[in-house]
Amino acid sequence: MMISAILISLVLFLLSAQFLNMQWKSRGFPPGPTPFPIIGSIWWINFRADHQSLKKLAKTYGNICTLWLGHRPMMVLYGFQTVKNGLTNNSEDVSGRLQTYIFNKLADGKGILVSNGLIWKQQRHFGFGTLRKLGMGNKGMERGIQTEARYLVEFFRDKEGEAVDPSFPIVHAVSNVICAVVFGHRFSLEDKTFHQLIEAFDYIVAFGNSRFYYMCEMLPWFAEHLPGPLQKARFSRDFVCSFVRQEIKSHREKGRIDEPEDFIDFYLKQLEKTKNVPNSTFDEDNMVQSVFDLFLGGSETTATTLRWALLYMLVYPDIQDKVQKELDAVLSPSHLICYEDRKKLPYTNAVVHEILRFSSIVLITIPREVVKDTTVLGYHVPKGTLIMANVDSALFDPDYWETPHQFNPGHFLDKGGNFVTREAFLAFSAGHRACPGETMAKMELFIMFCSLLQKFKFTLPEGVKEINTDFVFGSTMKPHPYKLCAVLR
Repeated sequence: MMISAILISLVLFLLSAQFLNMQWKSRGFPPGPTPFPIIGSIWWINFRADHQSLKKLAKTYGNICTLWLGHRPMMVLYGFQTVKNGLTNNSEDVSGRLQTYIFNKLADGKGILVSNGLIWKQQRHFGFGTLRKLGMGNKGMERGIQTEARYLVEFFRDKEGEAVDPSFPIVHAVSNVICAVVFGHRFSLEDKTFHQLIEAFDYIVAFGNSRFYYMCEMLPWFAEHLPGPLQKARFSRDFVCSFVRQEIKSHREKGRIDEPEDFIDFYLKQLEKTKNVPNSTFDEDNMVQSVFDLFLGGSETTATTLRWALLYMLVYPDIQDKVQKELDAVLSPSHLICYEDRKKLPYTNAVVHEILRFSSIVLITIPREVVKDTTVLGYHVPKGTLIMANVDSALFDPDYWETPHQFNPGHFLDKGGNFVTREAFLAFSAGHRACPGETMAKMELFIMFCSLLQKFKFTLPEGVKEINTDFVFGSTMKPHPYKLCAVLR
């Protein structure tokens, strides 16, 4: 009994000491909910960073406030000006990626997306330099996108106007663009392994930003031994990495490094070139994670946006009609859509940008980590602090958008009907960690969207009166499954 009382007293003392320590540390940070030992203050947003919680947080504590993820402070940025300045002023100082329990389990600081320091600089520089050699952002990549757009058109044509769920064909088309670049081949629509890869990525994306994710970050010792979402996310990640290692093995056996044809070939050549170079970060683990990152970044977000694009055409048939009238007026029916066409199609280009804004599929940026003591928006911020930017709040900021909660292509048109860019359009984030695949994503979205609307009128299946425009919450905001009819024009 005496021992139990001593243990309870010790635990209470330690919790009290941590509580007082967190209150002391909180003094220099922006205002925010009171942090408690172990759980921090993430409880205030119900362990989930969603639209309403972050809006309520900003309304209560201001556009720059502090949440505690366990014992770690996290500055939350809300609204266009706050997000932009927070990510671009002293951009290099806030360019780190968070190194937390979950991120270490799923990526171990490797690859491009969540690495830091020398690994990030070398892998990112090599990765995107190689993608440029393989055609990213130019005619080489455009031809690959046009090929997949043709397959997508053929899929809908074969359905002859019957009701169909477009989700997987879209994911298939978009993913095959990056597959051809990274692996040197595309997958058929029926390929079982491809279906398993997409299911694995879908689970990882759903796990991120979920309540389970935040709980695992706060209670890692508990998550480590509890069967459930984290174990399934790790299994999904391991499945993808196992597939990538098989692809690497196959590439090694073909021995094409003297005449590389795809990303893996180029990486194998780089491995050979740097094997005796001190401080080189090029190894098979970084290659596997880089391929994982490229596949995820080059497929998931664009495919999700294109799914929203077709859904919005069902919801706003008048806008679909205007796009098709512009396509018909400017391009011949046999014209092969290219990215350069956007300059002749201002209304269609505005619709594509409004789809990106209104769908707002990335609610928050992957949290960044302050790499050295610095100043953020007037606050002294110590090294190790996390920065969470609510990109969605910039895309719907009423101070910068005339009708933020309406789907309005006019946001990107001037009075003369010419396309205009908007400074609050932060769909691809900002600063050192802004999405490097912005051009590729816009190219894919524009070419595939226009190719489909050039050939088909998209309508609701017979008898369907209502469309669910709510999102499925996760790392990206997906639409609920839906069906449409693609009627040949």
